[in-house]
Amino acid sequence: MQLQQSYIYIKGIRLHAYHGVLPQERLTGNEYLIDLMVEYPVETAMLSDRVEDTMSYADAFELVKAEMKEPSALIEHVARRIGEAVFLRFPKAASLVLRITKQNPPMGASCDGAGVELHLINDKTV
Repeated sequence: MQLQQSYIYIKGIRLHAYHGVLPQERLTGNEYLIDLMVEYPVETAMLSDRVEDTMSYADAFELVKAEMKEPSALIEHVARRIGEAVFLRFPKAASLVLRITKQNPPMGASCDGAGVELHLINDKTV
């Protein structure tokens, strides 16, 4: 058996955070939904059964939570910070896909959310 690609992911992280351009958004905050998928080599962990040999999604969650606590005007800015934090903490990560959705965007429309999705490559692994 040969492994072609492997990903570690966390789907549907729900956090309350204080991002936004409008002053009210920074005061009351909003609900956010975050999905993170990281391309990461898991071959060693498949054999060893040790968390030390893979990317801990619990540690990745803590990175996301910490960056979401830091207010920004734009979620694009928050997304960049999360990407940088993941690549710094997990240097073997080759790439990631990050989606941040603001559940109730103040734009006068009825929708399930608005947000940003980034596909980033770790320059150190290229």
